[in-house]
Amino acid sequence: MSQIFEGYERQYCEISANLSRKCTAAVSLDGEKKKQKISEVRAGLEDAEALIRKMDLEARNLQPNVKAVLLAKLREYKSDLNNLKTEVKRIGFGNLNGAARDELLEAGMTDSLMASGDQRSRLMMATERLNHSSDRIKDSRRTMLETEELGVSILQDLHQQRQSLLHAHNTVFLH
Repeated sequence: MSQIFEGYERQYCEISANLSRKCTAAVSLDGEKKKQKISEVRAGLEDAEALIRKMDLEARNLQPNVKAVLLAKLREYKSDLNNLKTEVKRIGFGNLNGAARDELLEAGMTDSLMASGDQRSRLMMATERLNHSSDRIKDSRRTMLETEELGVSILQDLHQQRQSLLHAHNTVFLH
């Protein structure tokens, strides 16, 4: 196995464990501290994604027998990362719901029941639209990453074909 891949893998495992701990800690926090912890986790998620892309490129440059094993590991890491992203969304969304609920409850009780019901329905519609947009962005990002992987694979195939052609050319003209 590649030492470079192993280095990336170690870094990813450390970041992943750290992000899991931060997610667990964020659940018990409120307000600004929770927002700050979620921001830290999101930054860590970006770092983890970058490491996964590096591991992917490194794995694709290795021999086919090693490559298959490493790509299987990468699929597990990507799944793990997606689970962390889902957890962060859940924690962040819970924070938004709590803040919105508190805001609605503080507005007044008697004559604001109608207004609060209207606000609640608008908030639910806005949340639904936001979730739908987030899903579309996630799908687009996944498509982009798959396209990037395909492009890398095609470039590697072209490189190998070029090497074969050069080798054949040299064999024909040098002998």
